[in-house]
Amino acid sequence: MNNKIKIVLVDDHLVVRAGFKMLLAAGDSVEVIGEAERGEQAIQLYQELQPDMLVMDLSMPGIGGLETIRRITQRDSQARILVFSVHHEQVYVSRALAAGAQGYITKNSAPGILAEAIRAIMSGQQYVEHGLIKVSDETRQHTGQQTIIASFSPREFDVFSLLAQGLTVHKIADQLCLGHKTVANYATQIKKKLQVDTTTELAHIAVNLGMTAR
Repeated sequence: MNNKIKIVLVDDHLVVRAGFKMLLAAGDSVEVIGEAERGEQAIQLYQELQPDMLVMDLSMPGIGGLETIRRITQRDSQARILVFSVHHEQVYVSRALAAGAQGYITKNSAPGILAEAIRAIMSGQQYVEHGLIKVSDETRQHTGQQTIIASFSPREFDVFSLLAQGLTVHKIADQLCLGHKTVANYATQIKKKLQVDTTTELAHIAVNLGMTAR
């Protein structure tokens, strides 16, 4: 038992966490010692339990996955974090790695990929699921916009992503636990940086960069 890799799972869906545990239980080298459904809880559990690794989603209520990664790695530069996300677009992968994650795989990856990624990260390697780091011809045409989005703060990126999905300012405020005026200010800043006037234009940018479905 003492040699098992101790994992904290972070995902806001109980069913997803149960699925993670089933996958990890298939081997005998991993032990799930804690679960969290939002970033604030993940930070607290990391401090209390000192796991060998966090396996976490990016999309969750509260401070969100990217900010959670950033805060944990700021406090502990040796923290090992594997992102396990529904998002397969390059901009998400790049931002997660830039925030401090050591690995990134998608939720539709083959079952063995999760264990493979954990082993690689524990051995000191970075692990990104094959095929995720690619730049399409369409993305190259929007390098300027991608650079701007890459410079967003974690909270700006969260707000941008949700605006691009069609959520209203009030719904975003509720999901991110922020004030409506705060979200509205973020939205204004984002539009100014990308030189657009409407949320529809933000959605078009996200589509062109492969961040949302057409």
